[in-house]
Amino acid sequence: MTIQKRGVISLNKAAHDLIGNAETVELLYERDRQVMAVRSTDDSSPHAYAVRNGSKRGPGQAIISATAFTQHYGIDTTATRRWKPFVEDGMLCVDFTQEGTVITGNRTKATAPAQDAKTSEAAVTAEDIDAVASQEEPTDDDTTDDS
Repeated sequence: MTIQKRGVISLNKAAHDLIGNAETVELLYERDRQVMAVRSTDDSSPHAYAVRNGSKRGPGQAIISATAFTQHYGIDTTATRRWKPFVEDGMLCVDFTQEGTVITGNRTKATAPAQDAKTSEAAVTAEDIDAVASQEEPTDDDTTDDS
């Protein structure tokens, strides 16, 4: 189970299977234990959250928009974190006393420090010079008319 920066909860297929591939869930939080639970419910529940399919290519990741829930209970969403959930009384649970694994996406490119950028720039320039120097001299391909 992953809680993303904005409070979106994502479940992989295996975790979603553990709650019967529910289309609607309730989110519960036990403050004393610092345990969050996800349980299957029907859409008539006043605190029901819809589960969306996170993949356009078929069943896979399940997404629950839970920003209000995470804000209400003060669940840390400053970084995307993943936990290995456990099942308790038919609910998928996460223990927040355990440190979640911080997930960093590959959507942003790391920037090189200024010194490294200069070094790599110099290396590229040297490579370019070597490449130009090693090229063959152009053949006598003068197309001007000498007449």
